[in-house]
Amino acid sequence: MLTYWLMYFIPASIALFVPRKQQKNLLLWMVMGLLFVVLIGFRFEVGGDWFNYLRHYDRIVGLSLKDAMHGGDPGHKFLNWLSVKWAFGVYGTNVFYGVVLMYGLIKFSRQQTYPWLAIVAAVPYLITVVAMGYSRQGVAIGLFLLAVTYLDKGKFIMYVVIILIAALFHKTALLLLPLGVFLYGKGFVLRILMIIPIAYGAWDLLLSEQQDKLWTNYVEAQMQSDGAKIRVAMNLLPSLLLLMYRKEWKRTYNDYRFWLWIAIGSIISVFLVNAASTAVDRVALYFIPIQLVLFSRLPYLARKQIKPSVTKVLIVLGYALVLFVWLTFATHSKYWVPYQNIFFQGLF
Repeated sequence: MLTYWLMYFIPASIALFVPRKQQKNLLLWMVMGLLFVVLIGFRFEVGGDWFNYLRHYDRIVGLSLKDAMHGGDPGHKFLNWLSVKWAFGVYGTNVFYGVVLMYGLIKFSRQQTYPWLAIVAAVPYLITVVAMGYSRQGVAIGLFLLAVTYLDKGKFIMYVVIILIAALFHKTALLLLPLGVFLYGKGFVLRILMIIPIAYGAWDLLLSEQQDKLWTNYVEAQMQSDGAKIRVAMNLLPSLLLLMYRKEWKRTYNDYRFWLWIAIGSIISVFLVNAASTAVDRVALYFIPIQLVLFSRLPYLARKQIKPSVTKVLIVLGYALVLFVWLTFATHSKYWVPYQNIFFQGLF
C-alpha cells in the first residue's frame, strides 16, 4: 500500500505546504507527471482488468493491421498493434494511456485556483482505480479533461475533435459530445446544429452495431457493480456544493453552465444507480472531473465562511479517508495490493 500513499502524499504535501506562487512551477509538475506515468504505465499485474487487457494484447499478436482493427474500440486495438509491432509488450499501451491521462489531468489542474488540490482529488479513484484498472476509460477521461481546457478558451471544434478521439478508445465517451454546447458566450444554437450531425455520425459509426447488446447487458440484465453507490455519491457532494456556491461561482468563473449540467447528471445518477448500477457507474466515471474542479476552487468559493487553509486541510483529510477505505475495505482492492512494477517488483 505504501506506493499508493506516496502517490497521495506528494500532491497533498505540495497543496498544503508549498506557497501558491511556487505551485505553478512547471518542473514540479513535470516530475510529478513523469513519476505517475511510470507507476501507471509500468505496473505489473495491478488492476482488476489487468488480465483482460493482457488478453486484448495477446489477440493482436501475429495479426495484420487490417485484421487487428476488426471490432470495436479501434484506438485501443491500434495501440496494441503498435506495441506488438515494436515489441513493447502491454506496457507500450499502458504507458501511452498514462501519458495521455496525466497530460490531460495536469493541463486541466493547472488552470484551477488551487491546482494541486485537483491532483489530491484525482489520486484515490481516478488515478489509482480508473487509470490502473479501467485503462480505456481512463484515457478517455484524460482526453475529456484536455478537451475541457480548450472549451474554456472558446475552442468548441477542438473540444469535439478530442472527444471523438476519446470515443475511439471507449465508445461511451460520445455521451460527452452534447456538453460542448454549453460553452459560455454566443452561438448556442449554432453549436447545437453542429453537434447533432456529428454526434449522430459518430454514434452510427462506433455504436450502432452494438447498442442493442450494450442495452441488454447493462440495463436489461441489470449488471451490478460493487461500490457503485459509493462512487456515485462521491460525485454528489461536489455537485451539491456547486449549487450551494453558484452565485460566487458565477461571479468568479465563466463556466457555470457547463459544470451545472455535469452536476445535474451526477445527481440523476444517484436515483438511477439501483436500476442498473454497472451502466450508471461507467457513465458516472465521466462526472469525476466535477470533484477535481469543485475541490480545487472550494477554498476560494467558501473563503467567507471558512479560512482557505482550513478548507485545504479538510479536503486532504477527506480524500485520505477515501483512499484508506478503498484500499482497506473495497471488494476488489486485492487486485491492486500489493503494488508491483516491472522496475521494482516486490519492493513495496
